[in-house]
Amino acid sequence: MAAREHGISQPAASARIQALERRLALVLVERSPSGSRLRPAGVTVAQWARRVVDAAAELHAGATALRNAREALLSVGASMTIAEYLMPRWLVTLRASRPQLTVALRAENSHDVVEQVRGGDADLGFVEDLSSHPDLCEHLVGHDELVVVVSPGHPWACLPGPLTAAGLAAGQLVLREPGSGTREILDRVLDDLRDGDTPHLELTSPTAIKEAVTGGAGAAVLSILAVDRELRAGQLVRVPVTGITLTRRFRAVRRKDRQLTEPATALLHIAKGEASQSDHRQR
Repeated sequence: MAAREHGISQPAASARIQALERRLALVLVERSPSGSRLRPAGVTVAQWARRVVDAAAELHAGATALRNAREALLSVGASMTIAEYLMPRWLVTLRASRPQLTVALRAENSHDVVEQVRGGDADLGFVEDLSSHPDLCEHLVGHDELVVVVSPGHPWACLPGPLTAAGLAAGQLVLREPGSGTREILDRVLDDLRDGDTPHLELTSPTAIKEAVTGGAGAAVLSILAVDRELRAGQLVRVPVTGITLTRRFRAVRRKDRQLTEPATALLHIAKGEASQSDHRQR
């Protein structure tokens, strides 16, 4: 009867009991031609075992509850460009299949996003910087193009030919703050061409930079994602530049010692798929 209740055969049940007896060095069951019954030692062990089984069931239920709670909340860090122009669409796609999922998104520059992930404050981070992070797992998500933009009334809006790298470096620029992926790329490509004393304006978001450039504060280098609408509307003008390449990679980063939750894995898959389609359209 006990074997049937546990969905195993009688010989299998007997073999398991005998294995337990050998391990405990005790005789737990008195066997006879008419059947088997527990010996006093068997009754005592069975009582102890019940408490162990109950504790194991409680452990399993608690672990399941913790896992479900962890997978019901997704913490994400993203650089400003990704957070403003890509992440909303990615999260809409994610929530369509997981309406009960809570997502906490923090938009920071790439340096701060990496620190969020390292500190365990973000399950997954999306960055646009050039730096390598060997202590983290990195996943290529897509590619991006940076462009130089000015207001229609800026002198660079009607240049007869492309702007040189030296000309860009000498211009009055509206820049992202140090630590952002856009600023890191610009500092690297201009290298020593730009004088540290050259007047410039530092702002911490693409939206603020666009507003400043539209108002005549100078030129800016921003993602094509951030300025596409303004370029099509004629509010900004793209300035061709020669001598430098303004491209970068979008990457997802996570800690090596933590497995991604199912929602985080799904978001990474969505980001890779949509960015791949965007790369294909740009080509």
